[in-house]
Amino acid sequence: MYQSPFHLPMTPHLAIIVILALASAPALVAASRPWKSADGVRTIQGELVRRNATTVTIRTDAGKVVTVELSKLHPDESKWLDHNFSITPNAPPQPPPGQVPTQAHDRAAFFDNLTFRDTRATTLTKLKASKVVEMTTDETFVGRSGLNGIFKTRQKIGGLDGVLYFDWTEAGVLKELTLQTDPRPGTAYKTELEPSWKALIDLLSTLYGKPVQKAPLPTMDTLTDGSFAPSHLWLLDGGGSALLGSARDGDKYQIVVRFTDKKVEVVEIP
Repeated sequence: MYQSPFHLPMTPHLAIIVILALASAPALVAASRPWKSADGVRTIQGELVRRNATTVTIRTDAGKVVTVELSKLHPDESKWLDHNFSITPNAPPQPPPGQVPTQAHDRAAFFDNLTFRDTRATTLTKLKASKVVEMTTDETFVGRSGLNGIFKTRQKIGGLDGVLYFDWTEAGVLKELTLQTDPRPGTAYKTELEPSWKALIDLLSTLYGKPVQKAPLPTMDTLTDGSFAPSHLWLLDGGGSALLGSARDGDKYQIVVRFTDKKVEVVEIP
């Protein structure tokens, strides 16, 4: 098990915790294109999500996120990747003119193309251009209510919508992002919330690799009013952590993922 030493602030909408997007992959770095198999016979149509030295992650036009070994793709695909999104340390790739940097360009990106260096204004600009989330209210209301609760995932997460909430440093820089599903009654904990929790495990593992800590879905009787109980922990490549778990607000429950700029330490319990 691990322990989170961070206070989880409450809002009228229980802004306590995410992934990610998650029912969609993080921001795309290229338009949809065909990806040829090693023999050049088959193709898969989709957008690049991220790459490393041995694999490439693609979001297909059908919305499915898949990771493919480069050895199973045509050599032309590796050439295209190296030309457009090189991972050579001494030659970091640059985004096309006018394009907001994304995860393949900005290693610190943790959700879509957001980083823990973004201001409120930068965060708003990036989210308005996002293919992962959409604004649910008129922008004229942003100045009154802020960004909390006005962006939701374009695709449902295991059947439930995901809504974003934010926490900022005193200097106005993003330090935490939480995504929380629709609040549901206790009767829906197993039938609706657990499928969403499982979908997020799959998605977060696709995006960030195996969790460094994992446990079963917290049971309802372990959740006190206003509490969040994490089950999974991922340490992010660019620094920070992602925690997945469930939360309670009154008689309603949610699945949440919390991104924080802090590294959550793993505490081993004998």
